[in-house]
Amino acid sequence: MTILGKHCKAFPLSRLRQFPGWTEKSENARTIKRERDGEIVEEPRQLSDADYVYVQRNFTVTDGIFIDENIIFSDVTAEWIDYCRAVLGLENHGRDYEQHSENNGREESSLVSKTDVLK
Repeated sequence: MTILGKHCKAFPLSRLRQFPGWTEKSENARTIKRERDGEIVEEPRQLSDADYVYVQRNFTVTDGIFIDENIIFSDVTAEWIDYCRAVLGLENHGRDYEQHSENNGREESSLVSKTDVLK
C-alpha cells in the first residue's frame, strides 16, 4: 500500500545535488509513458537539475510525495541531516522531521499534514 508521508518539502534537484555526499538512484524515478516504434512503453524519467523532488520527514528523498515509492536518495547520514537543516532550512521545522529509523519513517496513517514547495 502506498504511504503518504506526514510532512515533506519539495526542492529543485539542483539544490540537493550540491550536497558532497549525494548519490542518486535515478532508476527509481517515477516512470513516464512514451511512444516508441508505435508502442507505449514506460521508463524512468530522466531527472534534471530543474526537477522538483521531495525531502521526506525521515530525510530520504523521493520523486513524488509518497514516502515509500520512487526513493532516489536513502543514504541518510548525520552530514546529510546537517545539510538539510543548515542549507535547506529544515531546522525551522525540526519537530516535523525525524531521524531515519529502521522502519524507514513509514507511518501507519495515510494523512499528510502539509507539503511545502521551496524555491
